[in-house]
Amino acid sequence: MRNIIMLFAVFCMSTALFAQEQKFLKMPKFNKDDLKKEKSEIEPKAPAEILYRSIHFRIDSNSGNLIKEYTYRVKIYDKDKSEDWHNLEVSLYDNNSGDREVLMNMNALVYNLEGDNIVETKVDKSSKFRSKENKYRTVNKYAFPAIKNGSILEYHYEVSSPFIYEIPLIYIELDTPSVYTEYVLDSPIQVSYSVDFTGELFPKYKIINEAIMYGSHYKTYRFGYDNLKSFKTEKFVKNNDNYRTKIRAELHSTYIRNNIKMYTTTWEDIRRELWDAEFFGSQYKKDRLVKELITPEILGDKDDLSKANKILEYVKTNFTWNQNNGIYAENGVRDLIKNKTGNDSDINLMLTAMFRSANITAYPILISTVSNGSVNLTLPNLGNFNYVIVGVEINKEFYLFDATSKQSKANLLPLRVWNDNGLILKDNKAEIISINNTNISYSNYKLKAKINSDGTISGEYQDQDEGMLAMNAKERFDENPDKYKKQYKNNFSVDFTNINSRALNGVEFRSTMAFTSNNMIDVIGKKMILNPLLFLHQTKNDFDQQDERKYRIDFISPMSKIKMVEIEIPEGYEVAELPKNKKILTEDKEISYSYTVEKKDNKILTFSEYNIASGNYPKEYYPAFKQIWKVISDCESQVMSLIKK
Repeated sequence: MRNIIMLFAVFCMSTALFAQEQKFLKMPKFNKDDLKKEKSEIEPKAPAEILYRSIHFRIDSNSGNLIKEYTYRVKIYDKDKSEDWHNLEVSLYDNNSGDREVLMNMNALVYNLEGDNIVETKVDKSSKFRSKENKYRTVNKYAFPAIKNGSILEYHYEVSSPFIYEIPLIYIELDTPSVYTEYVLDSPIQVSYSVDFTGELFPKYKIINEAIMYGSHYKTYRFGYDNLKSFKTEKFVKNNDNYRTKIRAELHSTYIRNNIKMYTTTWEDIRRELWDAEFFGSQYKKDRLVKELITPEILGDKDDLSKANKILEYVKTNFTWNQNNGIYAENGVRDLIKNKTGNDSDINLMLTAMFRSANITAYPILISTVSNGSVNLTLPNLGNFNYVIVGVEINKEFYLFDATSKQSKANLLPLRVWNDNGLILKDNKAEIISINNTNISYSNYKLKAKINSDGTISGEYQDQDEGMLAMNAKERFDENPDKYKKQYKNNFSVDFTNINSRALNGVEFRSTMAFTSNNMIDVIGKKMILNPLLFLHQTKNDFDQQDERKYRIDFISPMSKIKMVEIEIPEGYEVAELPKNKKILTEDKEISYSYTVEKKDNKILTFSEYNIASGNYPKEYYPAFKQIWKVISDCESQVMSLIKK
């Protein structure tokens, strides 16, 4: 008994000492001076600023549920540039098996200063908009009223969740500066979590301790951050979120009624967990269901790679991805065969089953898509992953397959898939493998034009993508054809007509169109001055970062971009001056650029090409890219002149 009393005293003393340093879970009193603030002291040009942000996760020792509590106070300096804060979205998960998240204690309001009086406007809860994102997730959306420059938004809500396995990942660094941000996780000692930190920032206030809280013995993790600047993104990065400071917690073990239960702790644990899971391993073992889908013609093919490609073509042609991601099948192979649509796991687990039924060695591979972020190799957990592809071994060669895209081929997969690492689940072991795209992606631009004697110009334009870029173009076109076609006018400020976009031979995507213009040529006396690339010239240096590069440079795949422009000179004119040609190549031959302009008969032929030999580069390459893109923008900014004879 004496030991228990002493232990309790230590807990209380530890908590009390820490409380003197920083009071967690206590929002500061509202200060009228905050309403009078005209700019952030952290970033004077910021359109908004977080005055207080508290993320509190707690396991309720009575219900066993995870209570997720969010409290924010946000200052608006420029309402027209802070739209992301004008609405509150609360996402709720329902597994459709009886367990679901419930929103509780929702309060939100807007403060404004009118004269010297504080005016409060509450968010009308009855005006919320509910959006069904998919069969599992619903989003409640609330609009803040009466937002002005100088307003303060404040909200607090709690979500009760039965899903205690993985605590939501929380980004400490946001796109908005923060005066104070805190993260708190309180869990009964019987429920143990692994807490993982990534990023560059360290908390100013930190405690990891055990204490008596909520009437029980808890372990608490508390981290506080003062004066956080907004996170600065960089161009040519797969996903900038990979570099934000963030905290993720995952259930490690439970100790209840003298029984300890360990949760996923190794990659092999994940494989064993999924091997017999109804909506994973059981799906690609259903040989009987898929056997009848494989035609005698396919089975009779003696070349296993040819056979695998035919099976892929069959799945792509007959089944459609519903745009949902997940490592578990939504409905399973039987339902997919019947209804022809499914999520990535439905489709690719069936593809795995068909490969195996045709005596092709195939295994599912768990990945995290580019938008989902990088896999944390130091903390094995299922929460790392949100997508499934297929790995195939043929004649000691390894191939990747993904049947969600209608244009995919062996080792030719959508951009979303190429995210460095995956977990291959073989029948007897799990392995982390490298997933990098070594196939070149091509963009080819062709422009044929004729200059009229009055300085107007007309012609035809074509762009064609191959490889991964063609797959992305096709998917964007299928999603919204009108928006896809409209991009040409937006990107080039040219009125195009007769736009025709289509897939070619399953691996290319081409768009053709006509155009006329009266503003591409300057007519000065007897001279016509124009850029020989017309609207295709590079107008700026894409590698224009002034601060030191911090992150890796990502292109997802090696790249080749070619521009070819043919311009017919009007009768009675001759070339007075042509731009200078240029060729540049790095010593390691990783980056090259070529620019040539020549006159041939009555035509001006311009050729521009750059090649990037790898899909990604360390940050130390940034100065080389910056220098070469400066050459590109300088070359392609050159003009030429025609003079009337």
